[in-house]
Amino acid sequence: MFLTYNCATGADILRVSENAKSEGMFQVTMLPGDGVGPELMHAVKEVFKAASVPVVFDEHHLSEVQNMASEEKLDQVVDSMKESKVALIGKIHTPMEYKGELASYDMRLRRKLDLFANVVHVKSLPGYKTRHNNLDLVIIREQTEGEYSSLEHESAKGVIECLKIITRAKSQRIAKFAFDYATKKGRSKVTAVHKANIMKLGDGLFLQCCEEVAELYPKIKFDTMIIDNCCMQLVQNPYQFDVLVMPNLYGNIIDNLAAGLVGGAGVVPGESYSAEYAVFEMGARHPFAQAVGRNIANPTAMLLSAANMLRHLNLEFHSNLISDAVKKVIKVGKVRTRDLGGYSTTSDFVKSVIDNLHPHYGAHGGHGGLRHVHGFHPSRDSCPGCLGPLASSSLFPPCPPGNLLLPSNKSSLCMTGLGTLTAPALPSLPPCEGWLWQCESAGTAPSPPTWVRGREATPGPSSPSWAPVCTTISQKRMNNDLSPLLRYGHTGWVSAPRKLWALAQ
Repeated sequence: MFLTYNCATGADILRVSENAKSEGMFQVTMLPGDGVGPELMHAVKEVFKAASVPVVFDEHHLSEVQNMASEEKLDQVVDSMKESKVALIGKIHTPMEYKGELASYDMRLRRKLDLFANVVHVKSLPGYKTRHNNLDLVIIREQTEGEYSSLEHESAKGVIECLKIITRAKSQRIAKFAFDYATKKGRSKVTAVHKANIMKLGDGLFLQCCEEVAELYPKIKFDTMIIDNCCMQLVQNPYQFDVLVMPNLYGNIIDNLAAGLVGGAGVVPGESYSAEYAVFEMGARHPFAQAVGRNIANPTAMLLSAANMLRHLNLEFHSNLISDAVKKVIKVGKVRTRDLGGYSTTSDFVKSVIDNLHPHYGAHGGHGGLRHVHGFHPSRDSCPGCLGPLASSSLFPPCPPGNLLLPSNKSSLCMTGLGTLTAPALPSLPPCEGWLWQCESAGTAPSPPTWVRGREATPGPSSPSWAPVCTTISQKRMNNDLSPLLRYGHTGWVSAPRKLWALAQ
């Protein structure tokens, strides 16, 4: 099985993690959250299943409004995160009424994991027109201190004091994160947003730390802007911004304001980072509390967040597959949820995304999708039609860059490492990217399959149980072995008594 969903707690977490590793899959912690969160997570599961994403979800439920929150449940989520290091979460609502504890479970979880940096990428979606099109800016906020420190008390009757905490260490840390992010992503400018003209000590310290860090990055432009002016400038001329860094409260407000510039909370993905963990979520609060159970919520933001999560796991192909499908649905414009001016349901949108994952493949009944190499074992899977004709390219989805497409029974198998085989030249092969498997046949797939180890055509057992060996193949050797086998064009592969190399990460 290439995609499973588990709801595990306590001791089961270790078993889930071990099973995921043994299957060559990735464990991801999932918190559906409140409101439409469970519906959006269901959308993610459906799309992941259709795309054959090699992920095992360790699902937990943490909710104050549904009386599903406790220290035990919080610890279970943290234990799961210690195993997976990655999570996909929905919005965990915080009750308005005071029940004796100021810090919500959402805040406590972020503090336990030290998720200090929240990143929201606000980018226009082609095909959906707004007042400002072609926007591309990033909002980074510190989210472990500031006004959200849960330090409130009644100093005298009718007098409430709320403490805002700003520290040099955390201000420097978030500033460095912002500049590192800008450097890594090829961004040119960082803007520090503050209110140091009024809060001279608190925001003054934050601004000072940003200025000090900026001196270490001379290639990145740096400027500052007062928060109230920033709100106005975002509405009037958002193109002047690239990366914005700010304290907690300001970022929470700016996230939602900026999301409104490109279509609303339903289309903007977000993520939070610590030194160890990465949590992927919606970039802004979803407004569809009244939409629970009505099948009308927009899953775009959650699907894009899930795609970003896959990219974080180095599953570039699956990430691009899903994000491209989502963006294509938006661009075509035939299927849009109510928040984008349409009448489509959540299910309609998800179905359209799935249809755009493999537009040709699905039309021919290929419900199996792509089988990912991480789930393939030569000891239990048949020889994947090493030789023998491959159906026309209209039947099978094109293999992504860095992969080789093999037919395997009713579905297909993408083996990473060789690259897409297209005329006129074979792709380059980096040295030793993983395991080398070789299958040999005299014109047709053998039954039982014959597997050989390494680079020489030495017959192996008919039911092999050996582990593949890391091997390096030169470009010349690969050309010699593959050239006689492959024919380019729509006919795919042809039978030939030659060896076939398949490199699997």
